[in-house]
Formats: sequence, structure tokens, C-alpha cells
Amino acid sequence: MPVILTLTLAFACRAGSSSPPVPETAIIEAAGPTLPCPLFPADNVWNARVDNLPLHPLSDDYIATIGRETTFHPDFGSGIWPPEDGGPIGIPYVVVPADQPGVPIDFYYRDESDPGPYPIPPNPPIEGGPDSDGDRHILIVQEGTCLLYEIYDAHPRSAGGWDAGSGAIFDLRSNSLRPAGWTSADAAGLPILPGLVRYDEVVLGEIAHALRFTAPETQRAFVWPARHFASDLVDKRFPPMGQRFRLRADYDLSEFDPAIQVILRAMQRYGIILADNGSAWYVSGVPDERWDNDVLHQLDRLTGADFEAVDTSGLMIDSDSGQAAILDETAYVPSVAAPSR
Repeated sequence: MPVILTLTLAFACRAGSSSPPVPETAIIEAAGPTLPCPLFPADNVWNARVDNLPLHPLSDDYIATIGRETTFHPDFGSGIWPPEDGGPIGIPYVVVPADQPGVPIDFYYRDESDPGPYPIPPNPPIEGGPDSDGDRHILIVQEGTCLLYEIYDAHPRSAGGWDAGSGAIFDLRSNSLRPAGWTSADAAGLPILPGLVRYDEVVLGEIAHALRFTAPETQRAFVWPARHFASDLVDKRFPPMGQRFRLRADYDLSEFDPAIQVILRAMQRYGIILADNGSAWYVSGVPDERWDNDVLHQLDRLTGADFEAVDTSGLMIDSDSGQAAILDETAYVPSVAAPSR
């Protein structure tokens, strides 16, 4: 049975906004699972603000190769796509108990995958639905252990067990990264779940982490905290995997719906991280029947020209750790030099 929550909405229309007023409270039916653990420590790079970081010297080139005039797209929403026989729009996740039995799983990128078993429940939510021919991600958070299991191209076997492209296990209490050169369930070797837009965060009025996005062409390189590339292009005009971008500080948010303002503020403060090859400026999120797709498509007003690439190297304390340099409890600055290697 769904859990009914009474939540205080933190949406606040700015003065002069044309957005309709939002009631102070609402009864929300929780459609998705509640996360049992924070998504990595507070000082993890995913949770680091980048609004004070320097501009990357190749920012203009990176923006141009992804698409300066290309519009953004929310790659999540409510309903199914295609509407006739499609699946949920976005990348779903599931929470399982600590005693969820593990099941065997075989990977075709075995050398860069964490071996099974994985605690895959019966009939888990698969990106695109059970009949999808897309990336077919499965994301699992396990209670008690605070482990995040992520799988790419997951297919169940009729006799039990699973086959998949790759799999990665992350300890949500740790800043550890995957071995350098390893992929994950994502091309960049990063976790997926921490970069998704989730409805519960938007309702509460703040997204305090970076967001995941895709670009059609990337460089044969990766930058911290990414661990893997997926390209043959050596031209430095193309962005490497893991490159962080942010919405310009002077971008006016006031004409957007309050829910979209929450997403845009996250893009200004925490930025977006290039995590996979795909359509230009597609921003990832969790499917949820409470999303208003018409409102989400206000994100289509954004173009690449509204963004800039940032240099996050000053945040790095150790290239093999996701811990970010901290100035105080609210601001992250490039105060710790990256170690020479």
C-alpha cells in the first residue's frame, strides 16, 4: 500500500513571476521508494557546489561541440513512452531489504564489473520497461548495508539469474571511486542514482547535488571523478567524461514554474556532470506519475549557450577518492591542490 505523506512545499514564486501560486501544504502519495541512506558523504564531489569555481579554459569549445543552440530535454517524466507500448520515462530505482537474496548475474564486460550475486528482487523496475531495447538499467539500494547496485543492459534468464553488460557496486557511506579505467553501469564509470532528478527533492524545494546528462560526442579521456571514456575522438574541443558544467549565474529563473526553479538552482549551484554518450543536453531523472510533463518541458527553454564548463580540479584531494575540498559547511572551493601524478 502506498505511504501517504504530508509535506510542506518549499516552492516560492519570485516577485513578478507569472507562475501560479503553490499551496503551502499538500497531501502527496509517495509513488517511489524512500532512500534509506544519504547518497554518499556530505563532502563527496557529487554534493559539492561549483558556483564559485573557475571557468574551464575550453568551456566555449565544449559547449560548441555539444550544441550551443541545442535545447535541453528532461529525460524523465510521468506516463510511458512511446505511448502505445512503451515504458516509464526515466531511470527507476528500487529499495530492497538487507536480507534480499542475491541472484547470479553474468556480465559481458566482466573484467570491469563487480561480480555477483546482486540482490535483484522479483520483477525489478527496468529502465524503459521489461520489453525495452535501450540501456535497460536496474538500480538497487539495499537497506542496512547502504550499498548501491547498478546494472547496465540487464536481461532475466528464463531459468533464473540474469545476464547484463556491466555492473557496479557502490558503498553510499564511502568516497571511494572505481578503479581508474573501469566503467560502471554508466560509460563514465560513475554511479547513476546520485545524479538523477527525483520528485521528492523537488517537492521539498532543494536538489543539493549535481545532475547527470549526456552528450552525443565525447573525448577519449575522462576527468575526476569519472573513471572511464567511451570514444575514439582525441580532439580536445570535445568534452571528456566527467566534465562538469553549470547554468550561468545571471540566468533569470523568475519566469519558470517553481518546480523547475528548483532544478535550475541545482544546475547553477551544483552543476551537471557528463556521464554517458547520448542525445545532447538530455538531463536524467526518475520516472514518477506525479511529474507534470508540460511543466518539465519548460527545461526546453535552456540551450547550451546558457551553460559554461567549470574547472573542478581544485576540489580534488586524491584522484582515487570522491572527497571534495571544503571551505565550510555550505561552500566548496578549490582550496586543495590536486596531487601530482
